[in-house]
Amino acid sequence: MKTFETANREEAIKYRLSLKECLIGERGFYGKVAMVAIPMIVQNTLSNIVGLLDNVMVGQVGTIPMSAVAIVNQILFIFYLCIWGSLSGAGIFSTQFFGKGDMDGVRYSIRFKLLTAAAICTVAVIFLFNTSSYLISLYIAEGTEAAVRTQTLGFGVSYLDIMLIGLIPFSFTQVYASAMRESGKTTLPMVASMVAMGVNFVFNLLLIFGLLGFPKLGVLGAAVATVISRFVELMIVVTGAHKPNGRYGFFSGLYKSFRIPKELIWPIMSRSLPLLGNEFLWSLAQAALLGAYSLRGISIIAAMNISGTIAQIFNEVFLSIGNSAGIMVGQELGAGRLVSARRTAFRMAFLSFLSTLVMGSLLAIAAPFIPQVYNVEPEIMYLATRCIWVVALCMPIHAYANVSYFTMRSGGKTAITFLFDSCYAWTITVPAAFLLSKYTTIPVVTVFLIVSLVEIGKCVVGFMLVKSGVWVRNIVGQP
Repeated sequence: MKTFETANREEAIKYRLSLKECLIGERGFYGKVAMVAIPMIVQNTLSNIVGLLDNVMVGQVGTIPMSAVAIVNQILFIFYLCIWGSLSGAGIFSTQFFGKGDMDGVRYSIRFKLLTAAAICTVAVIFLFNTSSYLISLYIAEGTEAAVRTQTLGFGVSYLDIMLIGLIPFSFTQVYASAMRESGKTTLPMVASMVAMGVNFVFNLLLIFGLLGFPKLGVLGAAVATVISRFVELMIVVTGAHKPNGRYGFFSGLYKSFRIPKELIWPIMSRSLPLLGNEFLWSLAQAALLGAYSLRGISIIAAMNISGTIAQIFNEVFLSIGNSAGIMVGQELGAGRLVSARRTAFRMAFLSFLSTLVMGSLLAIAAPFIPQVYNVEPEIMYLATRCIWVVALCMPIHAYANVSYFTMRSGGKTAITFLFDSCYAWTITVPAAFLLSKYTTIPVVTVFLIVSLVEIGKCVVGFMLVKSGVWVRNIVGQP
């Protein structure tokens, strides 16, 4: 008699032998994609637009404060990805449990997330509070004027100290919002984020510039506004999640106990740890890349801050499609529809690629105009414009790598995603950036282009892994 795992494996093998790759889906498929992806696109795009406005407002204070904030945000980016990565392992199970219809399993996954987020947040706050000066100083190039160094360090440390408070509501908001998205219900996180963005924008105006009698705090006002908005977002998400007879029944009884079946702990941990390690190392690699470029001076940090902020708005479509691919493919795997899961993966990859042709073109057109709204030197505007063009050109490369990552992750192949993502960054991308920045006289924008194009190798690896079907697995048992 066949076991479920044997049948699972045989169906995957049969699929690899017989099913042709299908890139275009039927109308119902795109309707489902829209339900999952559009709220995420709207939420994250609006969030990034508000981030751009924040960035512009901080930029009005001056280049040095803006560079300091950019450095701190790069450091905090490591924490954000550690939270997302640590929750993703349990999220794989949550998605498949939901596809299977097992709400107890979903609750077990959420409890695991809560404990993980609390632990990581505690460690991060203590570590960052005690090492802030050292970490920020790593981004200030040797030879920088003493006055500039002192001001950059001062702005950065003060900004980070306030932002640490906001890490607490951020962590628990991600627990709730990720569980909602994994169930395909993305509306409430979108609404909460939109309200929080409005709060953040209003308090930025009041506290950065001292309007309506509020104190004029400059960059510190931006930090205070962010913290306030994050508590507002958490309140909305938690209230909606525990609303009686609401849409999120899997939150019912969440706190009656913190029981997680012993037989589930190691399977979740075995997939969470590689994802946590991957997100930590990958985000650390992004921080190292900025450090490599900063060897060319403080001006490149400001330019890349501008280009990164605007690029994130245009990147959000393919990023959300990639995240949606993980959700949709995971639910198909959990329901035991392995053939449909792989077909969905190919369709989502093609859709992600097509989206970059549109968004990349729009980004390239906007590139010369965006830096003009900043109160920075002409040199920084020049560098920022050309960095934005590089991002637009390389958008399809990053899009395919992104959707490949989420596809492999949906089947629980977290060790492979670790090798695919962070190991590639540390063995190929980061060394290339440091070698070219430190030991050549190639213009820094050209260095940025070369390093971005190196990601083509990652796409080749991603295509081979996705096509092999090694990730096509149901990890929660017979539906």
